[in-house]
Amino acid sequence: MAMLEIKDIEVYYGVIQALKGISFEVNQGEVIALIGANGAGKTTTLQTITGLLQAKKGSISFEGKDITRTPAHNIVKLGIAHVPEGRRVFSNLTVYQNLRMGAYTRADKNEIEESLNLVYERFPRLQERKNQMAGTLSGGEQQMLAMGRALMSKPKLIVMDEPSMGLSPIFVNEIFDIIRKVSAEGTTVLLVEQNAKKALSIADRAYVLETGQIVLSGKAEDLLKDDSVKKAYLGE
Repeated sequence: MAMLEIKDIEVYYGVIQALKGISFEVNQGEVIALIGANGAGKTTTLQTITGLLQAKKGSISFEGKDITRTPAHNIVKLGIAHVPEGRRVFSNLTVYQNLRMGAYTRADKNEIEESLNLVYERFPRLQERKNQMAGTLSGGEQQMLAMGRALMSKPKLIVMDEPSMGLSPIFVNEIFDIIRKVSAEGTTVLLVEQNAKKALSIADRAYVLETGQIVLSGKAEDLLKDDSVKKAYLGE
């Protein structure tokens, strides 16, 4: 059984259909990439999985449980964390306060402290800046904070929306190294990423979205060599 199963999902914005019956699955321990042009439906897919949008048709199940109509805050409690596009840190709170917000579903203070120490180990820069206002961090540091905040909920599955957007090449490499580590430590990853080459280089499998439909899927290494993918998304 797949950890996450999406079946025939249809999503509308008013009369405009954003997702046209897409189906895919994510197995435990995988890194799955969703790639596609702007407006293909990638962000909509993630927001539907995490309960921020409601599907008109179709179903979503997580660890065998139907979560299609589950509110977003309960989805976090089930073990799915969302790193949103544009980072969305709480700019008027400190780095430390932002991280603690990520643990709002958890009660055990010792476990929360353990998670905080793990996040600081993974992101030493956040520890250095723990008392700094999040709004004063650089884009790359805010991305690290958004990822660290999501990891504070101790997720089984983390979904990331455009983690490299607007970052310098050095930060992009750093963020992807962290995604690799998060995966190696046992967290399943569903990744939406404009930088298709980078996404495919760390993914196990990938799905290509075009205008709300999955048009191609397969092993990431195979899609890297696929001529249509090269032409459309890899600039080759």
